[in-house]
Amino acid sequence: MLGWRLAISAVLIPALIGLFWLDAAAGESAWVLLVLCVLLAIRASWEMVDLLRTRAMQPAWLPVVVCSVGIILAGWFRWGENGDGANDLSRLAAIGLAFSFSVLLLMLHSAVRYRQPGGQMESLGAELLVTSYVGVLLAVTAQLRWVAGHEAGYLVLGSLVIAAKAGDIGGYTVGRLFGKRKMTPYLSPGKTWMGALGAVVFAGAGGCLWLHFATPYFLQFASPPATVWAVCYGVCIGVVGLIGDLCESLVKRDVEKKDSATLLPGFGGLLDLLDSVLYAGPVAYLLWQVIPLRTW
Repeated sequence: MLGWRLAISAVLIPALIGLFWLDAAAGESAWVLLVLCVLLAIRASWEMVDLLRTRAMQPAWLPVVVCSVGIILAGWFRWGENGDGANDLSRLAAIGLAFSFSVLLLMLHSAVRYRQPGGQMESLGAELLVTSYVGVLLAVTAQLRWVAGHEAGYLVLGSLVIAAKAGDIGGYTVGRLFGKRKMTPYLSPGKTWMGALGAVVFAGAGGCLWLHFATPYFLQFASPPATVWAVCYGVCIGVVGLIGDLCESLVKRDVEKKDSATLLPGFGGLLDLLDSVLYAGPVAYLLWQVIPLRTW
């Protein structure tokens, strides 16, 4: 199983980088990335709605997908430009506004389908959770495409994906080989403290190596960030990605399911692949704003 997971990761990561390259060639509009995000939102929403259909929760897939895709679209365009920026609506503000309208839409949908007491609030809560987890987190993560300038968009997105997935690989590999002491035996019995250490070390190394070697490739006249900041960035993504993995385990354990779906053998569903990336996306956005990773 370890070899299979490593082999799948070795295929998926280069494939994703290839999509980044294709979208970079398409220009600042990032339409390839937009299509990818919409497809991811549709599939991930379906998985999470199906996952949460248990007990009193019966979330509806269609309104959740409409809201999630709407939030992603809202964060893709510049709104209200008039030349001096006075009436500009930033992409993050547009995402927040779209989520506000999603709350209104989902509450209206619950009111329309109401027939008798019981289950409506649980289902509405599940729909809001899916919209937040899939729509908002995916939309904010996609903002890494522009956070350091559109020319560096895929250097930045790549830094998140490489660090997060290196952490996943390191945590699984080191945990399987050397892990003994359980970290969260009730929530995720397979997680060990040695695995957590492996995740942080691999993420730190992966993030540092990516920023060191990829920066001159994406930006010909730019120098890589200082090693200490690159390692710090990777370590932070590794820690947050590990927490994201545990939080997705919380959802699965509470509804008594092992995987979100059976999309890929050894990995489970799309949510099982995206958990660390989605959870770490907003943190990566903040880190690119507050620490000196940008040297151009």
